[in-house]
Amino acid sequence: MCDYKKRLPDKTGVFFCDRVLVFASHIRYNDRKLFQRERRKTVMKKIVFATGNAGKMKEIREILADLPVEIYSMKEAGISVEIDENGKTFEENAKIKAQTVAGCTDGDTIVLADDSGLEVDALNGEPGVYSARYMGEDTSYRIKNQSLVDRLEGVPVEKRTARFVCVIAAAFPDGTVCTTKGMIEGKIGYEERGENGFGYDPIFYLPDMSRTTAELSPEEKNAVSHRGKALAAMKEQIASYLK
Repeated sequence: MCDYKKRLPDKTGVFFCDRVLVFASHIRYNDRKLFQRERRKTVMKKIVFATGNAGKMKEIREILADLPVEIYSMKEAGISVEIDENGKTFEENAKIKAQTVAGCTDGDTIVLADDSGLEVDALNGEPGVYSARYMGEDTSYRIKNQSLVDRLEGVPVEKRTARFVCVIAAAFPDGTVCTTKGMIEGKIGYEERGENGFGYDPIFYLPDMSRTTAELSPEEKNAVSHRGKALAAMKEQIASYLK
C-alpha cells in the first residue's frame, strides 16, 4: 500500500502511487482554470432575470429554452431590492440593474437585466429610456398608448417612424459584465390593434408584415423583436461562458 503522505509531488502537483493519482492542493494555474470551467458546467445552472414583468419572462423563457439552465424572475429567486435606474442610456440602466441584483445572489448565478423602450422620432425620441415610467409606472398601457397616438395627431404616416430598442446586460459570476443590443423599426399606428404582446405592442406597426407586434404570434414576434434579437445575441455569450 502506498503512503502518499510521505511522497513529494512532481512539478505537475500530482502524487504518483502505482495506478492511483492523488492531486496536491497546489494545483497549477492552468489546472485551476480548467477546474473552474468544468465546475461551471456542473454547478452553475441558474439565471436570474432582473424583472417582475410576466410578459418579459414569458418571452425570455421561450427564447432561452434550449440553454441548460433554470431561469428565474427576481420574485421566484426570492430577491427584493430597490434598483435606482438613474442611467441616461439603455446600456447604463441595464448594467445598473444586472449588477445590483447580482449583489444579492450566490456565486454561481448569472444575472440578466434589460432596459428597453420605444423611441418615436416625431417626439424627439420620447418616451425612450423613460418608456416604463412614461406618465407614471402605475398608469395602464392603454392610457399610455392613447396618449402617444393623440400626440401624433395630424402627423403623416411617413413621419410616424419609431423603433423598439432593447439592451440586455449579463453579470457573470466571475465579475465580468457584457451587453447585447437589438432593435426593430416600425411606425406608430392610429389605434391599438392585437391582443398578444404587452406594453406598446398594440400601437407599434410593422409595415413589412402589415401588423402590429401585438398581432404577431409569440414565435413570429421572438424572431423579429428587439428583445428577441438582443436575447439571441446574449444566448451566444452565455453558451460560450458555460463551455
